[in-house]
Amino acid sequence: MLISNAPCSWGITRAEGNSMGWEQYLDELAAAGFRGTELGPLGYLPTDPHVLGPELAKRNLVLVGATHVHTFGDPDTDARLFAEIDTLTSLISALGARHLVLMDESEWYPPDAEGVLAEDGWQHMVKTLDEAQRRIAAQGLTASFHPHLGTAVEREAQIDRLLAETEIGLCLDTGHHSAWGQDALAYLESRFDRLVYVHLKNVDPAVRDRLIGQEISVAASYGLGLMSPLDDGAVDIAAVMDALARRGFSGPVVVEQDLADDSPPPLVMARRNMAALGSLV
Repeated sequence: MLISNAPCSWGITRAEGNSMGWEQYLDELAAAGFRGTELGPLGYLPTDPHVLGPELAKRNLVLVGATHVHTFGDPDTDARLFAEIDTLTSLISALGARHLVLMDESEWYPPDAEGVLAEDGWQHMVKTLDEAQRRIAAQGLTASFHPHLGTAVEREAQIDRLLAETEIGLCLDTGHHSAWGQDALAYLESRFDRLVYVHLKNVDPAVRDRLIGQEISVAASYGLGLMSPLDDGAVDIAAVMDALARRGFSGPVVVEQDLADDSPPPLVMARRNMAALGSLV
């Protein structure tokens, strides 16, 4: 099983204004022992496949897909989404990747209404996802949706509804799923027929309890260390990996390490997470 990582584990969530250039990211990713990467925010890694392809190859890396964040609650941004999908599908196809993950933008929601979307907004999101999936499938790629904290799709009832009302695949993030006290392993097993992509994270149970108890906001929880290293948290990562292997999962498995305010350097965290997975792969 190819284990990949993503630029967000290095704190890279925007195309510009980062403290680390893309060459250093790829160098550190390879040094940590990973052999696959997500694209990251569009424009961070080179968008010319004739440039990015050789850069990946000389580090013995491959591109496994892209996760694209979009403001699904804002209907005025649909045209931008479809244009970005066209760009992304062309790029990742040229590099041999076959997956495009879509995710709602948590920062679009106001602090006092994290993830709150009215019914008409939900219906528009479903319609937009249907069109997005059609465009992605037309390019021979697999589309999936990533439920995420602080968005309109984060709890199991919301995920179930989205899967019932669309044909899009599921990207299950074990950390985001478990952050509300939900059982990521049980959900993986129950919805395996829709599972096409996995993001591996773990959750600090103490910070999670504060989030569930509404002592802290979703936005504040990250800096406090909600997402812990893979070997130290509430999610049984070994059981998740066993379930994926036992059921013959063939999609991408991507580690994402959200960094706390006091986290060690990203390369240290990446090596720790790879070491935790070493005996499981």
